[in-house]
Amino acid sequence: MKQLKIKDNSFVQKEAFFEVTGIVKTVANKTLEQLEREGVFVFPEIVKDAEDITRDQMILQSVNDNYRSGNVMGFLGCGDERLVIESRFSSDNHDYLFQYLLERVLDFPNIINLETDANQDDKMFNLLLFLFPSYLNSAMRKGVFKTYVHNEYNDGNVKGTIDVARHIKKNIPFIGNIAYSQREYAYDNYLMQLVRHTIEFIKRKPYGHKLLSKVKDEIQLVVDATPSYQLKDLRRVISENKKNTVRHAYFHEYRALQQLCILILQNEKHQVGLGSRRIYGILFDAAWLWEEYMNMLIDDIFYHPMNKGGKGAQWLFSRNNGLIYPDFISRDSYNRIIADAKYKPIDNIGNKDYLQILAYMFRFDAKRGFYLYPEIEDKNDLIMRMNRGSSYEKNVEPRDDIVVVKHGLKIPKDACNYENFVSKIGFNEIEFKSSIKLSFSNKK
Repeated sequence: MKQLKIKDNSFVQKEAFFEVTGIVKTVANKTLEQLEREGVFVFPEIVKDAEDITRDQMILQSVNDNYRSGNVMGFLGCGDERLVIESRFSSDNHDYLFQYLLERVLDFPNIINLETDANQDDKMFNLLLFLFPSYLNSAMRKGVFKTYVHNEYNDGNVKGTIDVARHIKKNIPFIGNIAYSQREYAYDNYLMQLVRHTIEFIKRKPYGHKLLSKVKDEIQLVVDATPSYQLKDLRRVISENKKNTVRHAYFHEYRALQQLCILILQNEKHQVGLGSRRIYGILFDAAWLWEEYMNMLIDDIFYHPMNKGGKGAQWLFSRNNGLIYPDFISRDSYNRIIADAKYKPIDNIGNKDYLQILAYMFRFDAKRGFYLYPEIEDKNDLIMRMNRGSSYEKNVEPRDDIVVVKHGLKIPKDACNYENFVSKIGFNEIEFKSSIKLSFSNKK
């Protein structure tokens, strides 16, 4: 097996990819949205109508003699080639930050820190399994999926279309039953059967019951809705779901769940990556993970509009013009602060980012803004004061009232194991949050 490991937000010379040219030809200069349509599993699901999300992100963007990686972490495969994208904070075959973000945001157990020679396909398959509770919970918020199904009956209560051939086969000599079929609106349908098969499959794993315990109420609803479940129907159920993709926009959570279930059930049956030209993989939007992680740290002092969930939408102008989703808006309206989570190196936070946060600050009458980013060096906050005046009049000078701060959370780089990493970053989180709180008190 040919394998290459790279890091997110980095430049890698093109010649380094000579062993994974099949993957490069398939994914280079393509957006996450394009790759998702081609079968790569992207978490979270790409949402098209949000303003500041990652549908235009590229895994590998060609830049002269290099490929530049983006805010994406995960695994890709094509034939016997594998590409592993780690966080830029990984070292010595340990990606503690990626592991920590998955644990904090998605409640994943320690499945990233496997043996260094472990099969990447096994890692990827485990990630798919541990995504299942989250996707099931999200879909079931819309209620149990209900659709039309074609049922066959053989009794005396004729309500649908008589099936002559089946009637002759089953009811000669005639004893009072009539074979007929009926189109009914039911919960016991192809999609719920697919979810049920996935649940039963995960239950057979050593960690299955513990994993599914997080969504036991949702699982009970699925079991109650699928009384006709039979293990022998698995192949037919998968085939039917591949032909009948959920298309209604209201049920997009079920569409994502359907895709995940098919991947889980097919990957186990055929092994990941069947076919020499098929691209497959699972990619995590690191920017989203970082933003949700920041929210867990500061949710008591900031509102968190959620562009991917369509919650807390704000508008720049009257009559609902200019949809925006600031990452964080302080709950203190008197000393308003806007914060923007950036999974970027500090030097990559530049002009476009500045214009965005200043627009948000202007919109919400905020005098102070923060960029919340991961930092591995011992750097102090970079405090930037907005200028006034014009170079034409030669009167440019910094203002005292409008400030933007690049505020980094230090990522431990010398942890001896994962437990040590968790302990160290816990102390850093306290210091990180205290500094933000101090900013509120300094303004009063």
